[in-house]
Amino acid sequence: MDERAPAARRCAGKILLATAGFSLACSMAWGQATTNSAPAQPGADPPAVLRYIEDEVWAPVPNSFPRGLDVLEVYADRPGKHPLALLTHGTSNIEQERQHVTPWAQLGQALWFARRGYVAIVIVRKGYGRSGGEPDRKLGGCKVGGSFREAGEASAQDLRAVAKWAAQRPEVDASTLVSAGVSTGGFAQAALTEDPPKELKAAISFAGGRGGDGKEHECNLGGAIDAFQDFGKGAAKHGAVPMLWIYSQNDHWFPPSMATQFEDAYRKAGGSVEFVLALPDGEDGHHLYAHVEAWSATVESFLRARDLLPLGDEVLPLPAAPNVPPPAGVSERGLNAWKRYLVYGPYKAFAVSSNGEWGSTNGAFDQQLADQDAMDRCRKAATEGAACQIVSRTAPSK
Repeated sequence: MDERAPAARRCAGKILLATAGFSLACSMAWGQATTNSAPAQPGADPPAVLRYIEDEVWAPVPNSFPRGLDVLEVYADRPGKHPLALLTHGTSNIEQERQHVTPWAQLGQALWFARRGYVAIVIVRKGYGRSGGEPDRKLGGCKVGGSFREAGEASAQDLRAVAKWAAQRPEVDASTLVSAGVSTGGFAQAALTEDPPKELKAAISFAGGRGGDGKEHECNLGGAIDAFQDFGKGAAKHGAVPMLWIYSQNDHWFPPSMATQFEDAYRKAGGSVEFVLALPDGEDGHHLYAHVEAWSATVESFLRARDLLPLGDEVLPLPAAPNVPPPAGVSERGLNAWKRYLVYGPYKAFAVSSNGEWGSTNGAFDQQLADQDAMDRCRKAATEGAACQIVSRTAPSK
């Protein structure tokens, strides 16, 4: 993908993996036989091949000009229309990282929904990454005159607008909508239920909140609690769309002591919420959303109880990695990382050290950042004196 190329439909078609000694064109719609295919019989037609479509496009949302919103659509290419799942990001406290938000960072989460029958659309909200418009964070309640409720409503407006746009796409069954997000994107889910689209059947908040500093301090705890209370009141007026809230025990942005106050305010005001306090996750459980296996069973159970698993108990297979030989000399862990690297999206890079250590990254904002991150990870893993080099990277589509 070339950032300088016309971007109305920036990343449909092919990724070229430029590797040491060769190049291979890999379609974003990876092929794999479905898991429920019967054994082939003599003379029978070959089993159907499942293709995943991964398409980065601009969503023409009001007040997001000149570009619109940067979104990634992911779904299994199967007959008929499919219900819609919207996903959105959090907000870093570092300005440069806010400028580098990309929908490809949530490809793994989008695939989770796609494998269960949804058309998943990852939304980069206004003013983040490449999306146009004014960012919701400018309305935040940490500054004098700011309002957490206004910030949440601005986020929710982006979700509503994308849902309306997506409803016109031929692969989408617009009658069923599920929405999910992390951190400020999770806060946006509560805001969405205050005035929900009529199609919204459930919303999922991972570590939802605003105003945290990553050190278990909230800049305006009372303001955040009041916003959740307002969202709960509005939700009650519209039939209280069911919500799932997942926080980790070691979340340093919105620890349990805060999260339970958010829940209490939302629930007492009339909102419907299933609250889950998950086990500690890594050094900071605020990043639980990034670890799909840690929340998969919880979300699946929540959706199943509400008849929101379009394929029932069937889960489509993960995309198959293209048959590209791994770099020579990498460890077994490195081989597994190579397979993951091949499947996930641009921008990405894989670096290997002279003693067989490795570092990889995917879903970066641009190729320079992908290369830098992969090299940094490789150098950190390599023994002293071992040199690292990039052996594979995303190349611009031809």
